[in-house]
Amino acid sequence: MDVAKDRLSELEALTADSALWNDPEKALKLTGEKNRLSVALNEFDNMNNSFSDLTELANMAETDNDENSLNEIFAQLMALQSQVKHAELEALLCGEADSMDAFLEVHSGSGGTEAQDWAEMLLRMYTRWAEAHKYKVEYLEETAGEVAGLKSATIKIIGHNAYGWLKSESGVHRLVRISPFDSNARRHTSFASIGVYPVIDDSINIEINEADCRVDTYRASGAGGQHINKTDSAVRITHLPTGIVVQCQNDRSQFKNRDSAWKMLKARLYELEIKKREQKAQDIRDNQGDNGWGYQIRSYVMQPYKMVKDLRTSAETSDVKGVLDGDIDLFLSAALADKLSLDNPQ
Repeated sequence: MDVAKDRLSELEALTADSALWNDPEKALKLTGEKNRLSVALNEFDNMNNSFSDLTELANMAETDNDENSLNEIFAQLMALQSQVKHAELEALLCGEADSMDAFLEVHSGSGGTEAQDWAEMLLRMYTRWAEAHKYKVEYLEETAGEVAGLKSATIKIIGHNAYGWLKSESGVHRLVRISPFDSNARRHTSFASIGVYPVIDDSINIEINEADCRVDTYRASGAGGQHINKTDSAVRITHLPTGIVVQCQNDRSQFKNRDSAWKMLKARLYELEIKKREQKAQDIRDNQGDNGWGYQIRSYVMQPYKMVKDLRTSAETSDVKGVLDGDIDLFLSAALADKLSLDNPQ
């Protein structure tokens, strides 16, 4: 806490210097850090004061044998406990890229229309989650399915800690349901992959040799939906050494699409480098399974029963509709708590 207060004092002094605004980008970054730290410290003080007040009220109610008041105070303490737990988990978002915006990609698996419809459902789920948490969402690319749904899509989720919260979502998501596309009403299993990458800023240096890349331009195709402009300026970049492919078609300007695509490639290469750094730690967690791109991390079962279960943390809920409407905090929090337990074994 003392470290945080000292840092806030330092930031207040830095941002009070009018010369700082000669570098607007640096000024905005420092101002943003100051505001976020100030909010966090105020939140801590408010929670601490609330706990003290409730403890005092509980002692008074116990002395007076006031059961109704005790029940009300207990409910308030439970709500405060949830607030403290969320703040504690958010404090774990201290990785090099956790505070950054996020690129989120969804790709349908094999299975045609079923899988493509599932990919669109997942995209909606993450969009609803982002909107509920006051994040801004930008649609960068959508490739529509032949009949329904999406073959692939990429969105940018803008807001503090977007990547930190969502980074555990990378992997394969499995859906079991009665197919709306099957006239015989049979149960189908569908798969879609999610990839989450940080939107890295210029303070992190990732060098890309343009000779290692193939840049293609093409006409935006598919239904695309309301989010996509129909233009001749879509851009696809293939990084030949790694095979990574990124594409962007959300703007009418080829220049802007190209710039966005380079940023997406930079993010993918950065994430690849982070994965390499973490490989040693991953090796000692073999009993937890490989949680990389191709790994099935969660099952969503709609028939014959209702259950969403994370296969890594065992977090589960029967509220499938709520989850698909964006209520995924249970799983995001469980992933963070699980990482804490792995990093700090008893």
